[in-house]
Amino acid sequence: MWSPCVACATTIPFFERGLVVVNEQSHPYDSLEELTNRLADIQSNVYCIDPVTNRQTAPITAGNLLDQIANRDTIELIQHGEFESHLQPIVHLDTGERFGYEALLRSRNDISPGQLFQAANRFGLHSKLDQRARAEAIKATYHAVLPHEKTFINFLPSTIYNPDYCLQHTFEVIDRYDLSPDRFIFEVVETEKVQDVAHLQHVFSTYKKRGMKVALDDVGAGFSTLDMLKRLEPDYVKIDRSYISFCDQDAEKRAFLKNVRQLTRTMGITLLAEGIERAEEVDVCRELGFDLAQGYYFGKPAPYAL
Repeated sequence: MWSPCVACATTIPFFERGLVVVNEQSHPYDSLEELTNRLADIQSNVYCIDPVTNRQTAPITAGNLLDQIANRDTIELIQHGEFESHLQPIVHLDTGERFGYEALLRSRNDISPGQLFQAANRFGLHSKLDQRARAEAIKATYHAVLPHEKTFINFLPSTIYNPDYCLQHTFEVIDRYDLSPDRFIFEVVETEKVQDVAHLQHVFSTYKKRGMKVALDDVGAGFSTLDMLKRLEPDYVKIDRSYISFCDQDAEKRAFLKNVRQLTRTMGITLLAEGIERAEEVDVCRELGFDLAQGYYFGKPAPYAL
């Protein structure tokens, strides 16, 4: 038996009517509008209670609670709304055959993924949203990805507080769909911003122990050092699109790409160029010996149902 990750289970309740506690004094309210008006002039910490269930919110400042109420539709979407994964193809550069897909989270309304993750981070729900994104990607793999193809799934290291617990939900979803673990490649988002390398090592190790592969995403000149690659031992490295864009017209970019190719080849790392939009960029990456490629040139993300 495993214990659920508290961070991933975080929820923000909204009691349409109940009691708001201010300075240990309870005040009833009959609607969120009435609660909003009552909170407008309060500076201290507050919390709300559902008198029927005795459930209560966490104590926070009145201003933060007002912010949550104002954004409750987005919060409810993150916690309970419907999502889906869009799949963007990844191809073998030498043959042009499809290697697999990257799964990208989408909501079934007008809220962009960027807005969703910004809101999730703002209200302490980033672990919850990251977990739901992984689950949707696994579901999309079951429905749309061929057994011999791979699925890249993004994750934020900061959302996985304890890999031994926080990733169990992801592993359970894979088991639920009876999918082979080696079909999945988990890639860390915002590689350049990683501060705690030891923690990321633990996350990578947990994935690998379950038979999955791992990848570094958006790798650039500031991160792709021999020491860092040796410590993390990724199976795949994705090169930041800023180094791919118009690389055919930039000698410095080509020199960087060549060095990365030589370094990763000696370490047995599969190299992927992302953000390819032009045939000339394909030619350069193919000539340099890149293994895989991804970008609008090969296909845009599309709903897996298609």
